[in-house]
Amino acid sequence: MDKIAVLIPCYNESKTIGKVVDDFRKALPEAVIYVYDNNSTDHTDEIARRAGAVVRYEYQQGKGNVIRRMFREVDAECYVMTDGDDTYPAEVATEMVKKVLEKKADMVIGDRLSSTYFAENKRLFHNFGNSLVRSAINLMFKTKINDIMTGYRAFSYQFVKSFPVLSKGFEIETEMTIHAIDKNMYIENVIIEYRDRPYGSESKLNTYSDGFKVLNTIGRLYRNYKPFAFFGILALILTLLALGFFVPVFTAFLETGKVMKLPTLIVCGLVELAAIQSFFSGLILQTMVQKNRQDFEMDLQHIQERYNEFLLKERR
Repeated sequence: MDKIAVLIPCYNESKTIGKVVDDFRKALPEAVIYVYDNNSTDHTDEIARRAGAVVRYEYQQGKGNVIRRMFREVDAECYVMTDGDDTYPAEVATEMVKKVLEKKADMVIGDRLSSTYFAENKRLFHNFGNSLVRSAINLMFKTKINDIMTGYRAFSYQFVKSFPVLSKGFEIETEMTIHAIDKNMYIENVIIEYRDRPYGSESKLNTYSDGFKVLNTIGRLYRNYKPFAFFGILALILTLLALGFFVPVFTAFLETGKVMKLPTLIVCGLVELAAIQSFFSGLILQTMVQKNRQDFEMDLQHIQERYNEFLLKERR
């Protein structure tokens, strides 16, 4: 088991990966630096290897797929995840690692949005998208996370080995954040100085398609993690819709003593039945979520036991 593992997912980052590896070797000389190449065609892997990184490969395209591979293959007491585009300062990693190893934080977020991100980032819709995602998650999950989509984070062994990676692409950071919030994991925040990509280095993030994927991920995870709230809102909307159908029928009945719009009344009843079904579906699913949380806590116990065994072997 490594003491510290720096994990760098990469796709065509030949212009910057050498500097990123050098910077992290200087900032964390005791760390093992892993570069996971994701089908690069510009010799990113060769440059990273010459710079002193351990180079491995993930052939399924997408950042989420790369992180799944990294988390499965690497064992460490502390993990630092960063991007290969030289936008994150390596010197802050020491503070992030200290919060994991000494304060027992499960996830440390490298917070760009509280410092220079909005000034450095020249892509207007990226700024808007980050603010939108942050506001949506903080509202839905009743939390106060400053930067939801940052790619600069540090993790504990327990987080990495208990995190079920489902996302394939750039929505992975959103999934990580929501998982940590829902499972009541200890989250710390470190403000970092963000710098935009150097000239000639291009972002792989598509503002619109990846943005919609992130929003879809938020909705999906809200449904999965908070089903009673999700289906309760749906039940309320359906009830209001049924009420909208019912009012004119009932008004006409009071005036004439007859049901003048029988088909509308039938639709009203069907919509209200759907609302009742939605309500009880949310109730049942919420009970299942509670059971899953109990099982997760037991899984954490097993992960901690395995972690302790690793440490015991290291001391021997």
